[in-house]
Amino acid sequence: MSPSSESTATTTVSHEIAVVLPANLHARPAGQLARAAAKYTSAIQLEHGGRTVNPTGVLAVMGLGATAGSSVTVRAEGPDADEAVTALAEILATAE
Repeated sequence: MSPSSESTATTTVSHEIAVVLPANLHARPAGQLARAAAKYTSAIQLEHGGRTVNPTGVLAVMGLGATAGSSVTVRAEGPDADEAVTALAEILATAE
C-alpha cells in the first residue's frame, strides 16, 4: 500500500456534548431533532436517564422523557460528527 492511499482513508470523529434543557422535550423539538439528525451520515445518539435512542425517530426522542432542567447528552461518531452534535445541541439548547 502506498503512503498516498493510506492518507485518503476516511477519518472517523467522535464528539459528545451535554445540554441542560430549557423546556420539556415534546413533539416540536423532537421533530426538529429528527429532521436535523436525518441530514447527517454519522451515527448519532441521545442519552438521558440511562436510556439511549437514535434521534431520527420523533417517538424515540419523546420517549426519553427529558424535562426542563434535565441534561441530555448528544453523541455522534462518523465523518460529520462535530457538525451533527453541534446542530442537535443547538436545537436542544433553544427548545421551547
